[in-house]
Amino acid sequence: MEAPAVLAEIELPTPATGLKAWARVGFACIGFVHLVLGGLATMAALGVRGSNTPNQQEVFQTIQHMPLGQLLLWLVAAGLLGYVAWRLAQAFLDTESKGTTVLGMAVRGFYCFSGLLYGLLAYYAGKMAWYGHLPRSSEASRSALQNLLHRPHGQTVVGIIGLVLLSASGIQLFRAWSGKFDTDVNSRPFTSLQRRLVYHMGQVGYSARGVVLGIMGYFCFMAAQHANGTEIRDTEGCFNALQAMGPHVLGVVALGLVIYGLYMLVQARFPILRGL
Repeated sequence: MEAPAVLAEIELPTPATGLKAWARVGFACIGFVHLVLGGLATMAALGVRGSNTPNQQEVFQTIQHMPLGQLLLWLVAAGLLGYVAWRLAQAFLDTESKGTTVLGMAVRGFYCFSGLLYGLLAYYAGKMAWYGHLPRSSEASRSALQNLLHRPHGQTVVGIIGLVLLSASGIQLFRAWSGKFDTDVNSRPFTSLQRRLVYHMGQVGYSARGVVLGIMGYFCFMAAQHANGTEIRDTEGCFNALQAMGPHVLGVVALGLVIYGLYMLVQARFPILRGL
């Protein structure tokens, strides 16, 4: 007679719990990718890599050359898709209760945009894992936007993409200095010192991401204004722009990306996932 009671106490997995677990893997993968990206950019700032700033392909190549690198690439691709699924749930299921006001829809639109960006990154990671190589990120991203730029209404579309990137940059900086990001990490198990440390890690990390997105958005918008696709910058071009201001400028932003990677690993371990 006790068996039904025991079975009733067993919590069966649900789509919601599965999505949350998948999202946590996604947080960890984002943290891992930013650690690699920030580490390579830091080495460029220190002159260890000469003056070569990292591009998307080099990040995945670095992962591929690690022990069990091919498996790591597959895990990164799968984990990033988990993050995409969570972002789309935030956007379309309104798990954050943003509502349908203009501001609420704008925030939900940002969730969708963020998911699409990481979906593209997951595609590149999966392609690298499958084929073992990628086209240079600058060639891939620039050619796509350059082709778009010269299509009917292309300048308008590319300009809007630039404005969206600039808006995303502003959101990242706002989150960093308003403390809005602090509701994404469960800090109850932390000591007071650990809580402050994680908070400042988030501030630095989100600020660094905001700077990178802002530079990319600015160049994208200016390329649309001038109808000049050569002005478009990818991540590597953004790092080159920072390096032109001085190695110390690139180094500060690169270290910020490393810290963001560490912050995302903390969020993967102690997340707050609302709405499901």
